[in-house]
Amino acid sequence: MPSNVGMDYKDYYAVLGVPRTASQAEIKKAFRKLARQHHPDAKPGDTAAERAFKEVNEANEVLSDPAKRKQYDELGANWEAISRAREAGGAGGANPYAGFGGQGFGGGNVRYEFRTSGDSDFSDFFHIFFGGDGPGTEGATRPAGRGTRATGGMGFEDILSGMGIDGTTTGRPDAARRAAAPLATHEATAEITLAEAFHGTTRLVEIDGKRLEITIPPGADTGRRIKLSKRGPGGADLIVVVKVLPDKTFTRRGADLERELPLTLEEALLGAEVTVPTLKGRVSLRIPPETQNGRVIRLAGQGMPRSTGGHGDLYVTVKVVLPTKLTDKERELVNELATTRAGEDPRKGLL
Repeated sequence: MPSNVGMDYKDYYAVLGVPRTASQAEIKKAFRKLARQHHPDAKPGDTAAERAFKEVNEANEVLSDPAKRKQYDELGANWEAISRAREAGGAGGANPYAGFGGQGFGGGNVRYEFRTSGDSDFSDFFHIFFGGDGPGTEGATRPAGRGTRATGGMGFEDILSGMGIDGTTTGRPDAARRAAAPLATHEATAEITLAEAFHGTTRLVEIDGKRLEITIPPGADTGRRIKLSKRGPGGADLIVVVKVLPDKTFTRRGADLERELPLTLEEALLGAEVTVPTLKGRVSLRIPPETQNGRVIRLAGQGMPRSTGGHGDLYVTVKVVLPTKLTDKERELVNELATTRAGEDPRKGLL
């Protein structure tokens, strides 16, 4: 067992770079930043980074636990005296912590033994304070060489999973993973029409015998995910995935819409004022004379609602509908028109 005389006092606040008055949120934030910076997975083979990571993890183990932090704050300033008392107590069998307020370090003739190696998870300083797996652990023996990281072999994502943020397993990685594992997220699909997507709508989802009303905001597109925290089975999160069904009239391109606009031959040749149905309602559109088939006309602001405000545009494509079942008189008029424009060749220049 290594001697503790002269062992350096570990300033856990300095390790995390926070003041002694730091809140739990500040400690958590500092730990996340430093753990990400020094994690061995991010710097393989860097012994300095691994050593720093262990120190950060050890500091967080203490400062994130209110009980351990209280003990550390009360006894930290007396570390040298505690160290000397421990040496004397180990030889004489007396309680090495007598006279320090009975802070849960045990009493009587209890003997504390710590075995360490270069790869041990926590320092002797930590174990003198907290006795193996925590304060008040009597007769704790820490096997040499347990684990190669301060996380007991857990990966970085396990540490930062949001549950059990401290990432310390103290030799129980499986239990820590179980404790840190979040509940599975459940998904449901909500099918809506394009008109419902335009105006916004609601859907009822039945979960564990309970019916939940889901509000789908205007402008929602296929793939939009709506999260209901802790509303799924067993208190898990519920994700509702929106699926917008195809529309027979409109084609959607993000916030823009497209549709065809049928015109008669007369309207296309002579121009006209026509009514165009949109998802907002009907709008009046002036068709210029001699409008060609396939021409695209933009109607600003007649598209889908944007999440940032405003609307996309509606693009209408002219589709000239030629008359059928012509009368003899109509055929004569078409022939007359063809005769007067006989010199025109729309295919001129084609290869």
